[in-house]
Amino acid sequence: MTAPHAPSTAVPPPNSDLRIHPPQSERNDMTDFLVFYVRTFAVALPLIAIAILMIGAGRANLTAGQTGVAITVAAFLFGLWFAIVVPPSESNVLNVPPTLQDPPIVLAFLFGGAVIVWGLAWLTPLGRRISMATPLAAIAAFQIPRVMGAVFLIGWLGGSIPAEFALPAGLGDIWAGIAGWQASTALASGAANAKKLLMRANVIGILDFVFAVALGIMTSEGFAHLLSQDAPNIVNDHPLALFPAFFVPIFLGFHLISISKLRAERRCERTTGA
Repeated sequence: MTAPHAPSTAVPPPNSDLRIHPPQSERNDMTDFLVFYVRTFAVALPLIAIAILMIGAGRANLTAGQTGVAITVAAFLFGLWFAIVVPPSESNVLNVPPTLQDPPIVLAFLFGGAVIVWGLAWLTPLGRRISMATPLAAIAAFQIPRVMGAVFLIGWLGGSIPAEFALPAGLGDIWAGIAGWQASTALASGAANAKKLLMRANVIGILDFVFAVALGIMTSEGFAHLLSQDAPNIVNDHPLALFPAFFVPIFLGFHLISISKLRAERRCERTTGA
């Protein structure tokens, strides 16, 4: 006669994953929401940029042909860029590299895209003409949609994004959007401190990106995974990888355009004053 088996009291090994994962249905719902959210802004943000371009084109007294070329180039650029960046995002190629020797592909998209946006708007004759004619209020207003970064807070509340990243990145984006709105309204009304508010908005917006990129690296699996090691960040997974690879470069490009236009106007004011 065998003795009854006692209940197992085995202790899990120390390295076992003791995290409480959300049900599969909840993860699927969050993924579906993020895909819809990203696709919505992937359409809306380029349209806003093109609308601002059209404002500048109208004020620059361009011909219909020149305006058509500018709009076509911008639309083609955004469409091609999105088409190029989606496949590596879906293949998780945009993750933080495991070693410093591996190429940081996502950073190439981020900084390369920002330089392309700025270069076309400022270094080409047609782009410079449009940019100089575009009101600073309109350029500053482009940062208002930065509040879309609130999705990081939603992801944190849903248990998908670590607080170490979600709180500073999400709140920072909201702050940058509010700062852009404050600068835009001040510029539109001709307030005495309008340009100071614009520089403040540029500083806030750029610093937000710096901290978000650094924290994104430190909370994601890769060469510098120092934070949130038990629940790595998903910001470089599809579809959130489109934030650093598609959205951030456009916002950063507009910051560079804003700074360049401010400097050009100051040089013009000094020359006129002299």
